[in-house]
Amino acid sequence: MFCNQPPGKKEMCTDLWFLSLYEQAKVLEKVGITSEVGFLRAAMDGIPPLRDKQLFVRDLRFEKVEVRIYQPKSSTTGQRRGVLYFHGGVGLFGSIRAYDRTCRYFARQSNSVVVSVGYRLAPEHPYPTQFEDCLAATIHFMRTAQDYGVDPSRIIICGDSSGGTITAAVAQALVNRQDLPKLRAQILIYPFLQGLDFDLPSYQQNEGVPILLKERALSLGLKYLNIELPSTKPVFKGNHVPEDLLLKYQKWVSSDIIPPEFKRRGYTPRTTYSFSDETYALVKPIFDTVFSPLLAEDSVVAQLPEAFILTCEYDVLRDDGLLYKKRLEDHGIKVTWCHLQEGFHGTILLAVCGALLAFQSGNKGLENIVHFLRLM
Repeated sequence: MFCNQPPGKKEMCTDLWFLSLYEQAKVLEKVGITSEVGFLRAAMDGIPPLRDKQLFVRDLRFEKVEVRIYQPKSSTTGQRRGVLYFHGGVGLFGSIRAYDRTCRYFARQSNSVVVSVGYRLAPEHPYPTQFEDCLAATIHFMRTAQDYGVDPSRIIICGDSSGGTITAAVAQALVNRQDLPKLRAQILIYPFLQGLDFDLPSYQQNEGVPILLKERALSLGLKYLNIELPSTKPVFKGNHVPEDLLLKYQKWVSSDIIPPEFKRRGYTPRTTYSFSDETYALVKPIFDTVFSPLLAEDSVVAQLPEAFILTCEYDVLRDDGLLYKKRLEDHGIKVTWCHLQEGFHGTILLAVCGALLAFQSGNKGLENIVHFLRLM
């Protein structure tokens, strides 16, 4: 859509809108009016939707974590499935309000009880608070599901972008819990899953594609981890990865694993690595499996629930999804894969924001997610 064919007017306007938001945020921070993160939070929240006649909507707390529960008003003969939604925003922005339309859509269209988790944001609440809040909310809901008309054996966790990261991490954290029901499934919507290799084909091909430019993906990720680097170039070159970790993880994270059809659109394999002790020391938390779930051990991955993974062709994170898909399938985990050939990062969120911002790729993605949910 953006790279190998001329963009349409709608795509160009959307790109310019997002770019202008980022530029406004930087200017306002420089002049001391508001922080860049604060401005982007407010912009992302937008205008709340009107009251929904088909849903009961309540704001509650699960273990001190703010949540919003969406329950269909229609009658049902049995217990419904439950969906916990972890929003995107790199752990820095995003909110229950920003994803209100998304969660309403899933509750209505799949006849599910949806719980939107309002986890606390960085930098006020440092990483990994975001994961800990989502895990606590999930455990609370699993233990009290029947209070909300939900079958405890039909609980699905779902998230987009960094929310997809948290989804994968929460699923991994629960595999050995004997005191809880097993998750029915996990839904990962264009997730970030690894900080090992920022030179995969999708990073090269889509480095300048809004809204998640390659430089922005790394800089926001480091801000989330509260890491300051003089330059991001060493990380882009892979200088932050020691040889022992490179050897350990290359069977899971490598451009060699990416199918050939995803390398045809301008990709040059990297042939040299130059390790830097200094860079590694600064960015070491990037290898934490809460931040990089793709690096989890086989013993954990082998126990994960069924998955739905959505990837977009024009997204730097596309290959993270492809690599995780293969890892899960290699361990016999059932994966439903939805690849949006014309899709870009953020298209699912935009799909529920009205015709002006919705794209065909986002509508298709929503339909596939709802179809998957109905089967659970």
